[in-house]
Amino acid sequence: GWVDGWMGGWVDGWMGGWVDGWMGSWIRGGVGMEYTRLRNKNRGYMSLRVWQRAIDLYKHVCMIVYQETKIDFKLRAQIADAAGSVAANIAEGYSRRSINEYIQHVYIALGSLSETLTRAISFRAAGQISLEQFQQIDTLHYEVENGLWKLLESLERKREDGSWVTRISDNLEEYHP
Repeated sequence: GWVDGWMGGWVDGWMGGWVDGWMGSWIRGGVGMEYTRLRNKNRGYMSLRVWQRAIDLYKHVCMIVYQETKIDFKLRAQIADAAGSVAANIAEGYSRRSINEYIQHVYIALGSLSETLTRAISFRAAGQISLEQFQQIDTLHYEVENGLWKLLESLERKREDGSWVTRISDNLEEYHP
């Protein structure tokens, strides 16, 4: 079918190569920024465990939904977009360097995360993914959700006690985990 043709090649080629190639060690539990050796002042979010696990969630969602022929292409794209938006909003909020904007983007990430789980529940209820596939997504979702709440608590404490630093350090050594 269609998945085994163009889309199957995309999953096996792009996603499979992505996992086994330059991101493989990171996805399999590496220390974080191992997939890119490039550092700058704005990439500190990559060292956040919650961002790393959000990337894992996106990867896992894509591997499931782009291999399941029972799921409509539009619905595949919607859950993948929602899952991908979680890490993207963590990164965007961090990069804006305003504590209020960072907090707002973490809340947006939580919304995208809720959308991801709701779509996974719908796929499971409609028999489009297996119980095992749903549980895998749910487990990663739960871990990322708890990580986002911890990040929010930390950011709100920093806002309240005034310890948030708006300047990014010039010391690049701080960005080597």
